[in-house]
Parts: sequence; C-alpha cells; structure tokens
Amino acid sequence: MSKQPNILMIMTDQQRYDTIAALGHDHMITPNLDRLAGLGTSFSRCFTAGATCISARAALFTGQYAHNTGVYSFSDWAHQPSWLQSLRDNGYYLANIGKMHLEPRDAGQAFHHRLVVENPTTDFLGHNQPDDAWGRFLTDHGYERPLDRHLEDEQWQQRCQAVPWHLPEAFHSDVFIGDQACAWLENWEANNQPLFLQVGFVGPHEPYDPIERHLSLYDQQQMPSATKAAIQNKPVQHQAHQYFNAIRPDHESQIDLSQQPESAIAEMRRHYCAKLTTIDEKIGQLLETMEAKNLLENTVVIFTSDHGDMLGDQGLPYKWLMYDAVTRVPLIVWDARQSRGSWTQENKSISVTAQSNLVSHMDIGPTILDIANIEKPNWLDGFSFWNQLNQDQPAELRQAVYCQDNYLTMVRTKTHKLVWYSFAEYAGELYDLTQDPNETNNLFNAPESLAVQHSLTVLLWTWLSRSNYRNAGLKTRNIQEPVLWPQDSPYLHPSALGMLDLLNEQAPEPLKQSTPLEDNL
Repeated sequence: MSKQPNILMIMTDQQRYDTIAALGHDHMITPNLDRLAGLGTSFSRCFTAGATCISARAALFTGQYAHNTGVYSFSDWAHQPSWLQSLRDNGYYLANIGKMHLEPRDAGQAFHHRLVVENPTTDFLGHNQPDDAWGRFLTDHGYERPLDRHLEDEQWQQRCQAVPWHLPEAFHSDVFIGDQACAWLENWEANNQPLFLQVGFVGPHEPYDPIERHLSLYDQQQMPSATKAAIQNKPVQHQAHQYFNAIRPDHESQIDLSQQPESAIAEMRRHYCAKLTTIDEKIGQLLETMEAKNLLENTVVIFTSDHGDMLGDQGLPYKWLMYDAVTRVPLIVWDARQSRGSWTQENKSISVTAQSNLVSHMDIGPTILDIANIEKPNWLDGFSFWNQLNQDQPAELRQAVYCQDNYLTMVRTKTHKLVWYSFAEYAGELYDLTQDPNETNNLFNAPESLAVQHSLTVLLWTWLSRSNYRNAGLKTRNIQEPVLWPQDSPYLHPSALGMLDLLNEQAPEPLKQSTPLEDNL
C-alpha cells in the first residue's frame, strides 16, 4: 500500500449548499451523500471563489484568485500553475473522469489521463470542435446530443428547464460519468503509486433532466419555497441578468423565472433535486468500487461543487450573482484511513460531524497538499484546514471569504456581506446576514450601515493588496522570485522589534491580529 493516501475528489456542477438530507434538508433524497457526511466532516460555511463554472474551477485548481490569474469568466486557464502539478511532481498519478472545465477543453494540465465530458447542451460539432466522450458515446449508439430544444418546443419557457431524461438511463450524462469512473477504477493498477482521481459530474447544472425513476421519488416531496424579493432595490445588473436569460435566442438555457407560478418553480426544483439523486446513486457505486479494489482504506474523499444555483430565489435563475444560493457550496471530507466504519458496512448510528467556520474553495488545494505531505507553494491564496478536521472546536481559519466573477467581488464574514461592483462603485450590495439571511434588504450606502460598509471595504482592499503582492512572482513568470512578504523582516515587520502592540493600536478593526505574519484575512 502506498504511504501517501489516494485522494478521490468528487465534484458536482451547480449544486446548492442546501441539498444534502443529512445536513438538515429533508426535501432531499441523498442516501450516499448522507453516509459520506456521517463518516466524514461537513463544512456548513464553505464558499466558492468564482460564481460561474470556469472562474470557480480555475480558482480552485490553481489555488489563485481571479485577480492573480485573470480568469474572471470564460477564459483559458490550463496554462496556469496549479497545485495539481505539485501532486504529479511528488509521485501521484492524476486522472480526471468527467467535467473539469479546463480551457482549452482538452488540455492535459497536470493530468496523466483524462476522459473529458462537458455540459450536455454544448454544441461542439456545430462549433467545429471534436465532440466530448459522452457525445461520442451517444453517436456510437445512434443517438444525438440534445440541442436547441427551445426552438422546437413551444412550451419550453413554461418548463423552466425541467425536462425528464428521454433516453435509456445508461445514456444520461451523469450516469455515463459514474459508470466510466467505476470502469476506469476496475482496471487501475496502483503499482504502489498514489492516485489523485477527480470525478466531475455535469449535474445538477441545467437542463434539469433526471431519470424517471428518481424523479418519481419526489412526487410527494415538499420543495422549499423560493425567496421573494424586489430586485429593483438591487443594482441594475440583477434585472439585466433576469432579462438576458429570458430572451436569449442562441441557447436552450433560455429561462424566465420572474413571472412563473409557485407550482412551476416547485416542479423545476423537484427535477433539480432528482438529478442530484441520480448523481448520489453513482457516488455510492464509485465508493463501492474503491472499496472492492481495496483502495478506499488508504483514501481521503473530498466532495464539493463548483457553485450553486438561484433556482428562482428572488425571481432569478442560475448563477453569476453573489447570493449565498450561488456562492455557498457543500464540502465533505472523509479520511477513510481513520474511518468510523467501512463504506458498505451498515451503521445507522453514525452522527454527522459539521464545522461552521468559514472555509473557501481556495483552502482545498493547500489541504490536499497537506494530506499528501507535500510542501505548499508560497503562491497559494488559501489556508490548509487539514489539522482542524478532528478538533471539536477548531480555531477560525479565516475572517472572511472572497469571490470574484466578471466585475463583481464579494467579501463575506459570518455576519455581513459586501459586493463590490467594478466600474459601478456608486452601486453595490450590503447585507446584514444575522437579520436578513435571505439577502432581500440591500443596505448599501444606507446611513445606518456606513460604518459596517467602510469596515468591509477596508477588509476587501487589504486582502486584495496582500494577495496581489504575494503573487507578484507568478506574474513575472518567476515563481521563486523573493519578495518581502511573508519573510520575517524587521524592515517590513516591526513586530520583530517588539512593536506589535503599537501596530495593533494603530490598526482599525477588523485588521488587528496576533502577528502581522498571519495573513488570515
């Protein structure tokens, strides 16, 4: 058995944080994720670093925020340095089955093996590109990729993307990915080499197309109601987002949730949740395969999603904006080497262990390198939480989490959220999350909230300044280039001369810290 553990990283696409039954969301049917939550540790306040697929994944896998990579949206990022390369350089075999959303699509990054599957409704052939593995699988069996149904179905808008899968189960994209991952593992010969396997499901990203037998499980399930709010008191970009998706003629993701009855929203949500149940079934089969191959006993399992989905909250679809429905994601970590039970062992008494500290996707890369006992590059923007997993009351890892996408930058603490609009700085969003957890009342520029707004603005720009400086070496293509930060220099850090108390007297909240070397903003 390899001394370094295998690492299985399971990702979904566009999965909200409130979609695992064992974590208090009874409308869900997720027996395998429930079991994973019971065996591992769940993080109830995990946040993505990007509010769309590529910006989120580029940040997660490079370990760098968008202001350091330039990947604010749908941009190339496969050429960027990544903690994945650190795994490869230290003996890991890296495989990807399913969605990674690398750009260019077929780039290798640091992987030895890739089986590429991307969004089901992407017309690769129509854009003079080779099809992905799932598209080729459909073609080989005489089926076509579902495309442009909004041009043929007069009821498309009323369906709200809720369209049950119409072909045999084996041809559903998420079933295909799960089956391919299991088949690949069946043939994997470790030869004493540790494995990093990323399995990327494309669901529950729209279209919300579950297989029929899973959709039927939700016939009597009561769906949580969508949050109602007047987006007229938000920046105009919210209305633009709503309008663009309602009228866009170029893609079947066209959707208008602003005028839909509650029954239509509930039905859309049933389809979305049922699609997750399909994925949940495949996750169970994947872990059964790992156990049957005697791989699981030396594996750390990490489950998360790239970002969430508004699902009609505030009359809005999909992602892009900085609401918790988009930026807050599930995260479960299970170290099977120290397990309270095997995967297939029946043990209904296992209780869920959850941590409520703020965690970012940026912290996953440093944590994985700690798991593998590999030195972390100095340019990673996150912090490892590996040592906190088994602590009953772990210390706070960070004061805030940050998310960047296009012109939006979010800073969120446990109690407040500020969203900064570049080139529209006179507008913005500010929410008191203790009084307004659904983010309906925008307090930006409200006289009674200016002190909080100023404090969060200082926090945001301090974080941005430090991160930019720390990663200067990457931008000059000299990763090892020495910088003053974070060296313990009496020139840059008077704390070395015993002046820390004086520094803290001069620093406003929330910038006080035990030592200037703790960059835990």
